[in-house]
Amino acid sequence: MKQISLSRQGPVWILRLNTSESAASLDDDDLAALDLALDTVEAGNDNAALIVHGDHPHTWCNGIDLPWLMTQDEESHRRFITTLDGLLLRLSLCNLPTIACLHGDCYAAGAVLAFACDFRLMREDRARLCLSQLKLKMPYTPAMLAVLRQTAPARAVWEMALTAHACLGGEALRQQLVDRIHPADRLFHHSLEFAEQLAQRHRATYTEIKHGLRAETRALWQQRQVAGS
Repeated sequence: MKQISLSRQGPVWILRLNTSESAASLDDDDLAALDLALDTVEAGNDNAALIVHGDHPHTWCNGIDLPWLMTQDEESHRRFITTLDGLLLRLSLCNLPTIACLHGDCYAAGAVLAFACDFRLMREDRARLCLSQLKLKMPYTPAMLAVLRQTAPARAVWEMALTAHACLGGEALRQQLVDRIHPADRLFHHSLEFAEQLAQRHRATYTEIKHGLRAETRALWQQRQVAGS
């Protein structure tokens, strides 16, 4: 990804994935930057919401930077996947409403990152959502599967994961993989409007309800905390 920035507009945090088309994927530095951004977002207790957005017109996140990962030794590879799992679990349990503003393609672990958010608003044309781990010959980890199972309808996840089919906005909405679709030039506006509505909810209560709904991811996160202590 190479550039990740965090800003605030009223009660809404905006986490931008500042991607170029050749760098719309995740490496160690990106995971560290995303983790640091979540430190800032989660530190407050005021009512707020988070939008995960991007600057590139056609790409949200293409998942893991595979050419980079192939240069890493086995231990570094294992550590990266473990760190990625932790980030996905943390985002799925983030202590405020989270919205993925899918203005462009999101593939593989990038799609799982989108599913870790509470809501997904997607561009109605050209953007594609794809669980493409099958084509990459990379199975899903228990953390990734937990995120997917607790966010999207089981049959839709089953079909997408086992076919690696890429959905455009209309199909993704019909499959209930995203919550709303909008024209590209109005997507961020509607995402911000929705985030401002969610930011009016009582933060602690929202978080408690979310954690109850996401009991599987919470259990995995707690196991990691115990193992790391």
